[in-house]
Amino acid sequence: MILLRAIGLLLLLTMASLLPSSAAEADLRAIIAKFATATNFSATEAVVRELAASGDPAVERPLSALADGELYIRKGDSQVFVGKDGAGGVELLDPLSGKKAADAAKTDLTKIKVNNGLRRTIRDALGTLTLRAKDAGVRLAAATTMFKTPDAANIEPLDAAIAAETEPAVKAMFEQARAATVLVSDKPEADKLAAISLIAARGDRDALSLLTSVEANSQGAVKDAAAGAIGRINSTLALWDAGQNIWYGISLGSVLLLAAIGLAITFGVMGVINMAHGEMVMLGAYTTFVVQQVIRTSFPSIFDWSLVVALPLAFLVAALVGLAIERGIIRFLYGRPLETLLATWGVSLILQQAVRTIFGPTNQEVGNPSWMSGSFDIGQLAITWNRLWILVFALLVFAVLLYVMKRTPWGLQMRAVTANRRMAASMGIRTPWVDALTFALGSGIAGIAGVALSQIDNVSPNLGRGYIIDSFMVVVFGGVGNLWGTLVGAFSLGIVNKFLEPYAGAVLGKIVVLVLIILFIQKRPRGLFALKGRAVEA
Repeated sequence: MILLRAIGLLLLLTMASLLPSSAAEADLRAIIAKFATATNFSATEAVVRELAASGDPAVERPLSALADGELYIRKGDSQVFVGKDGAGGVELLDPLSGKKAADAAKTDLTKIKVNNGLRRTIRDALGTLTLRAKDAGVRLAAATTMFKTPDAANIEPLDAAIAAETEPAVKAMFEQARAATVLVSDKPEADKLAAISLIAARGDRDALSLLTSVEANSQGAVKDAAAGAIGRINSTLALWDAGQNIWYGISLGSVLLLAAIGLAITFGVMGVINMAHGEMVMLGAYTTFVVQQVIRTSFPSIFDWSLVVALPLAFLVAALVGLAIERGIIRFLYGRPLETLLATWGVSLILQQAVRTIFGPTNQEVGNPSWMSGSFDIGQLAITWNRLWILVFALLVFAVLLYVMKRTPWGLQMRAVTANRRMAASMGIRTPWVDALTFALGSGIAGIAGVALSQIDNVSPNLGRGYIIDSFMVVVFGGVGNLWGTLVGAFSLGIVNKFLEPYAGAVLGKIVVLVLIILFIQKRPRGLFALKGRAVEA
């Protein structure tokens, strides 16, 4: 008996919980039915607002269908359906459940018409509905939308959402959205002044845009408060803009460092003006393209590791080509810089044409792995993952190369040849092989620079041409053959370029930088960090 009573009580509780739901659905269907009697856009808008006021997520389906022009009235019985075009006519779906109800010919239906004003109302209504979504990200997105497109009708839904919200970040965004709606409402002046204070604390460009509109359409204390807030935000944004330019400069500097660091080695140790250095970068980028093509067709599951696979292969390909150039051409031209320049310029044209013949003249697609895609914000700074990883990679390459130069026997031999070639040869160092391996190392580093550049630039036969002049400027400015000078020179030129571009443009900015370097070299002919040694001093 006790068991039967418990079961009966459970059934009663279950039915009680279902009744409000059934009653709420009936109320929603009654509201939706009013679309059939709405004779103009204003009447339709009133029905939309009534549905939004219910706060029930189920009304998202009919409202979205209305915005998309897919809400119909069946002429025979004036029922409202969501309609999907099919082969034999229109498939009618229940506006709340989405289940198929029937099929009908278009002649038996009347589409509910909407205009731009009604679409805005629907958009705001849908935004209000998502204020109670289970996903905090959805709620935050809805609050952001309502902040950017404030509507005085959203104040009450926002008040309810603020009272119910438990996530601090979402609640703060709700409060900012409410402040934005207060500024476009007929609330008292005191409320608007408090709203301006809250929005000014946000300090971003969205806040600036909103307050600019408020200042233009207000009078008295509200106008003055908005003007003061605009001034404070502009000051803050100027500092963030300077920080953004510094980041862009560091990002450009990391690219210049990768492109120039191999040239710094060959130019410093061998004194060779290698005009084919940019083509080593290009070969590394095309190696990345080939690796990705193979992985896409044969091993798509490891695409995120494609750059890791491409790095050693790009180094090997570029290093072998560099070794062949040194052994086949450059070793016969030492001491004749003009002939070396012309010979390597000819090699660069040959390599460009070879790549153009094999891969075609058009740009090739090199994809970004998932871990190099997207961006994130730090305050008002926008930082992309691919640029950040390239910066980390450039510093890692620099550290490894510095270790090789300072802590290995081969690095000792390279430095000995740099300081005094004849003395190094008399001590038993095989300077021709040091030259060959040094040129191969510099070319290999250019190859792995091409792997990084393939993520931010077009992979084409002309890829290296855009970096060769900048690379020489970095090497000459920092000090020929000095790795620390290359590091400082790359980041200095990158930052200076980015601060000049807004005022002078990209091309004129580079010309100004070139003029400044020429003037600097007049005072310090050996660059920022000059090499020391008997051969140099002589």
